[in-house]
Amino acid sequence: MSEDKAAWFEETDGLATIRLNTPALTVRVKEELLEAVNRAAESTTARAVLFLGSDKAFCVGQDLAEHARFLEDSSGVGALDTVRRHYNPIVLALERIQVPVVVGIGGACVGAGMGLALAGDVRVAARRAKFGTAFTGVGLGSDSGLAMRLVRNLGQARAMELLLLGTMMVADRALELGLVTEVVDDQDWETRAREVALLLASGPTAAFVAAKREVRSAAEGGLEVAELLEEEADLQNQLGETADHRGAVNAFLAKQKPTFTGR
Repeated sequence: MSEDKAAWFEETDGLATIRLNTPALTVRVKEELLEAVNRAAESTTARAVLFLGSDKAFCVGQDLAEHARFLEDSSGVGALDTVRRHYNPIVLALERIQVPVVVGIGGACVGAGMGLALAGDVRVAARRAKFGTAFTGVGLGSDSGLAMRLVRNLGQARAMELLLLGTMMVADRALELGLVTEVVDDQDWETRAREVALLLASGPTAAFVAAKREVRSAAEGGLEVAELLEEEADLQNQLGETADHRGAVNAFLAKQKPTFTGR
């Protein structure tokens, strides 16, 4: 871990942490964030991932001051190729993480930041947090998978509303819509997000990985019902052989609390 980095990664006792210290995304920040997310995706020992922003903001998307400087360049390449060079790889790296990802949101979560937050599995937000798509306000569509996530979570009509109107919403409204999992008092957001992540890191890891795979398969809509059922059957057969499953069954019969090892 390096406190002077804009984004960093660390792993302790099965919990990987990605910390985004700088909410506005410059090239440097995006490169450091990509490195951190790649390390989380490549870890063979992490049983859960905690993705945190700073206390003031989770992420406000592109640093527009840097973006404006790139636009002034005659080629405009620095401004126009960042989606393929940075945002897409970051989102794809988040997609590669098989274990649960808990996102802690302490403040503003806007534009690409909202897309990154929605790439997680569980989102804990401070009550002061605000959410917005923001892209059309600067004459852009959307990136970082935001449109896709909004459609999957809310449906086409609500996604269209949020993208076209760009209205900012408070955390409680995001909770009502299902965009966040839990809203807590402002001083508790990081503590609560870490509690949830540690709970998942001590759980049946293989079962969590399977559950994520099943939900994604259903959400993507590329499989027929019979194929989805077959995938479930295959995964259940695999999970039935794990020590966590057998130990949990024995603990249930003995009226004891199971202890999961992730195996």
